Amino acid sequence: MQERELRDLIADVKAGQLSRRAFVQRMVAVGLTAPIAGMMLSQSGVAMAQTAIPYKPTKAGGGGVLKLLYWQAITLLNPHFAIGTKDQEGSRIFYEPLAGWDGDGNLVAVLAEEIPSKDNGGLAEDGRTVIWKLKRGVKWHDGKPFTADDVVFTWEYARTPETAAVTIGSYKDIKVEKADEFTVRVLFDKPTPYWADAFVGTWGMIIPKHLFADYIGGKSRDAPTNLKPVGTGPYAFVDFKPGDVVLAKRNPDYHVANRPHFDTLEVKGGGDAVSAARAVLQTGEYDYAWNMQVEDEILQRLEAAGKGKVSINSSGNVEFIQLNVTDPWTEVDGERSSVKTKHPLFSDPAVRQAINLLIDRASIEKFIYGRTGFATANFLNNPERFRSKNTKFEFNIEKANQILEAAGWKKGADGVRAKDGKVLKFVYQTSINAPRQKTQAIIKQACQKAGIDVELKSVVGSVLFSSDVANPDTYPHFYCDAQMYNTTMPQPNPQIFMNQYTSWQVANKENKWQGRNITRWQSKEYDALYKQAEQELDAVKRAAMYIKLNDMVVGDNYIQPIASRARTTALKAGLTAHLSGWDNDLWQLASWYREA
Repeated sequence: MQERELRDLIADVKAGQLSRRAFVQRMVAVGLTAPIAGMMLSQSGVAMAQTAIPYKPTKAGGGGVLKLLYWQAITLLNPHFAIGTKDQEGSRIFYEPLAGWDGDGNLVAVLAEEIPSKDNGGLAEDGRTVIWKLKRGVKWHDGKPFTADDVVFTWEYARTPETAAVTIGSYKDIKVEKADEFTVRVLFDKPTPYWADAFVGTWGMIIPKHLFADYIGGKSRDAPTNLKPVGTGPYAFVDFKPGDVVLAKRNPDYHVANRPHFDTLEVKGGGDAVSAARAVLQTGEYDYAWNMQVEDEILQRLEAAGKGKVSINSSGNVEFIQLNVTDPWTEVDGERSSVKTKHPLFSDPAVRQAINLLIDRASIEKFIYGRTGFATANFLNNPERFRSKNTKFEFNIEKANQILEAAGWKKGADGVRAKDGKVLKFVYQTSINAPRQKTQAIIKQACQKAGIDVELKSVVGSVLFSSDVANPDTYPHFYCDAQMYNTTMPQPNPQIFMNQYTSWQVANKENKWQGRNITRWQSKEYDALYKQAEQELDAVKRAAMYIKLNDMVVGDNYIQPIASRARTTALKAGLTAHLSGWDNDLWQLASWYREA
């Protein structure tokens, strides 16, 4: 679709000659998704669709206990320290943003009175100002009122480097002002097409000023509220045993009428994905199980029991391997994997190219992921408009051997290659669950045939994805050669997703390993193009920039995408859970209910 045709269609929507739904359908047909189409209309002055969340109960409470199962156990309850998805989900039980994303990519007001638009004066023509009007009458769980002061404080808290918030990228380059008790103004220093970042969705949860004010900056980790949250959400804190269980009860003062439906909430952690799937789909012991990283064949067998169903939602999540740019075995200034070092093996491009050829992505898709993921050579896969067509993957052991041989890596008597006294052997870690161990085995076997010795390491998920800065086994520390996991894209826009490879996001000791650039890969060209894309208002040009950013990342082969994964969960029969591939699973927890 040409730019002129796109602008004509938007003009037709504004003039009432084309419905919003028809416009979105046209955009989907040419490769966009509903989320991006919605943001384009919003930027052009067309208010976002008002999402109605279906809800049948006529009163709050009466639903008994809601039992959720997270096989990667929750370890903390501060959303601004939540590196892993499990901790983001745990935090979302108690804390709320101004708005969230529904499954079609529409913004839905939560703590905001309405979604900013040009019609209501919330969006400036120049793309530099957003005005949020806050919902009145909202209370924190301790009875204190929620006001603009809390929103401004959340900005100050997250943007302060010494706080070491994982959300700093959403707040450090903006300014937030209090206009009155229930109005805040967000100011950008440049035109910003993707304004719905700060205070929205996963990165946008608001925390109470009166409980965190004394713990901003260097004292941030000492706040009692990190483990005993006081939020505005539908359920209030009862108890938390990190790595085990979260207990909550219905918030009687919740700010939405007749919600929530359930009286108490139990979130159990630990175990494995297959057991979690079985506990919902086969035995019905639990109502919901998170992140069904289970072979699709097993999921289909469990669904046959009739106790529940698998929910599959399109998302931007990707299962991928990281090759460490730095040396994880050498300590510099008190930290390993320091950017002051280079990896002894992977610094050779031939080794990275060979490994890329030794990943049998097609077999991994066919025999492991099935309905829940497709093989990919791209890190950025969704929305489809941003999916590069310039990349491809290939499984070729013979070619990998040829590349290594030409680069001087010679096989020894044991069949393992070496060069300049360095043996081609590395440690490859991931979390414990069957699909990942099977993926490891497939790759290890291919590597052996190319003369690469791979040592497999498996770490309990609650440990690998812990937000504990003192734990050296977390994936942000990256104290091994290679690692594999799924990274989530909790927004229908790649801006925050792709900041994982900017130089200012490198995880290190100074930022308490809260930076999102885990691989430590850096490129001045990437940084410059990323900054340019941040302020490009033209949707077509912006998409081209993100495609190029993707190509730069995967082209250097430190990042090895495997599968684009759908958001897959297990739901007990009778449970209505409003899920979205663009936000936390618990984004509409207040509206979950069980049919009588």
